[in-house]
Amino acid sequence: MNLAGFNKERNQYKLVKEQSHWQEERHTKTTDQDKDGKMSVTKIEQSIFGNLNRGRVAIFIDGANLFHAGLQLSLEIDYAKLLCCLTENAKLLRAFFYTGVDRTNEKQQGFLLWMRRNGYRVVAKDLVQFPDGSKKANLDVEIAVDMMNLAPYYDTAVLVSGDGDLAYAVNALSYQGVRVEVVSIRSMTSDSLIDVTDYFVDIETIKQYIQKDSHSCYNYRPLSNSSL
Repeated sequence: MNLAGFNKERNQYKLVKEQSHWQEERHTKTTDQDKDGKMSVTKIEQSIFGNLNRGRVAIFIDGANLFHAGLQLSLEIDYAKLLCCLTENAKLLRAFFYTGVDRTNEKQQGFLLWMRRNGYRVVAKDLVQFPDGSKKANLDVEIAVDMMNLAPYYDTAVLVSGDGDLAYAVNALSYQGVRVEVVSIRSMTSDSLIDVTDYFVDIETIKQYIQKDSHSCYNYRPLSNSSL
């Protein structure tokens, strides 16, 4: 998908959000008593990221962390919707997706190809198998380095991860005047990370907006059958 295609997709999704009253201000009336016992106030429900102009944003997604968050919430994520959601009231600089890869897994390779062609920069590292049979690829260093190197070019960093190992990098960004937002599940997010972030969004609260529709599907194709 080229830039024009992405903007068209994003505009179409914004229209859906407006129709569902997701992004617009919603007013719920509550009664608050002052000293005389009478006062009514209107509370305005804010948008996901506080209803402010977030400037230019850079998105850093820990693929493994997001995958486990989805499993915990029984959530199948629509990554096109996710990108639109994370760029609310903002201009996208880059959206990075960090993941371990199994080069023999055709389905995964097809998924990553789709991601590359639909607005994401994929940063991949081969999975390492441990003695207990588990496989893992740690990309914390790559995430931290990219966040720091690109800091002069964005206003807001969106970190989709709950990994406390990234707290030091997030704190360092704050000293460069960067706003940092963390998106994850609260139960999977380190307190040390929340303590240094400017804004935290629990994925459970936006679940309905990034849920993959039952009738939609990604057009994944094995790389062996694709013309690059």
